[in-house]
Amino acid sequence: MLTPFDDYPVHQTPLPVAHVEGGHPDHYDRFWFNGYDGEMYFALALGLYPNRGIIDAAFSVVHDDVQRSVFASGRIPLDRTETRVGPISVEIVEPLRVNRIRVDAAEHGLVADLTAVARTPAYEEPRTSQHDGTRLLTDSTRATQMVSWTGQLTAGGEDVRIRTGTYGTKDRSWGVRGLVDRIPGAPRSATPQVFFLWAPLNFADECLHYMVMEDEAGNPWTDTAAVLPVLAEGGSVFGPDTGIRRLRGVRHQIRWAPGLRRSNGAALILGEGEAVELEPLLSFRMKGAGYLHPTWAHGRWHDELAVGGEAHKVAELDVLAIDCVHVQQVVRATWGGRVGLGVLEQAVIGPYRPGGFRDLLDGAPSAPSAPGV
Repeated sequence: MLTPFDDYPVHQTPLPVAHVEGGHPDHYDRFWFNGYDGEMYFALALGLYPNRGIIDAAFSVVHDDVQRSVFASGRIPLDRTETRVGPISVEIVEPLRVNRIRVDAAEHGLVADLTAVARTPAYEEPRTSQHDGTRLLTDSTRATQMVSWTGQLTAGGEDVRIRTGTYGTKDRSWGVRGLVDRIPGAPRSATPQVFFLWAPLNFADECLHYMVMEDEAGNPWTDTAAVLPVLAEGGSVFGPDTGIRRLRGVRHQIRWAPGLRRSNGAALILGEGEAVELEPLLSFRMKGAGYLHPTWAHGRWHDELAVGGEAHKVAELDVLAIDCVHVQQVVRATWGGRVGLGVLEQAVIGPYRPGGFRDLLDGAPSAPSAPGV
């Protein structure tokens, strides 16, 4: 079926853009944005699932110790340029440079009109592929970019100030990724196991990005690290001349919060005598953007259009429930003489011996550590 986007020379297969080659029901194409300043955090996820006929989105804010979210889901539009569902929209103002997000959900306590401007070039992370026996679990690509924010945000009827220096991350990913509503088939033969860290860090003069996924023993099966230059006026956001420097051999040291599956702090070891210290300031549960949410999980059909919302005290979410262990922490990052802000995303499910995790959702062993957030 033809749509207006077919008029652009973007085709990668003999099919029109509306159709995904291979037909995998877990194919997705997602926008992710976050923004933060040390006292508040917001995130938006908008995903399309063409082989399920669904589009969904969520917007969530942590402010004054409350995490507030709005969710929307509906039938996918034929025109892929229509990146909106219900009260949530994403506009590509200038590709890889400027995006605008809007949320009009006053009945759920959230209204926003925010613009993200690129601070760095877009960084293509390594393609991630994983199988469980014969079953494809993941085959995806992600482009990560640091951004700065302007605009207006209201949460719970209160204006949330978007200060100069409110930074964040734009994440565009696509491919195949397992959804909560799984494809019918034989049950998995082993306990699910996930260890994922993702750390985009904003500094004044350049930025740092780190990602790793490890097996139960702590062996990386995909990882990447890079220094991203802050853009000069008119600087390249893609192509061979972006100035991105890839780093090798970066390691992490996580100080786990006793009884939980999130950090009390961490360090990224860049090399001999060079480390980036990460101090948690506040935590965001990714369920607020649909990840592992019991009702609003990604790619789930609700109706032609369905909208809902929720609000939780942050302290009530500090638990080991499956929908609360996937977190992003806003962190103060210290890298030599530099001090910046970023996030440390953590998804640790199932056994992970370096952290002392033995079962599906047991907490970290008690050990002396710094106070948590």
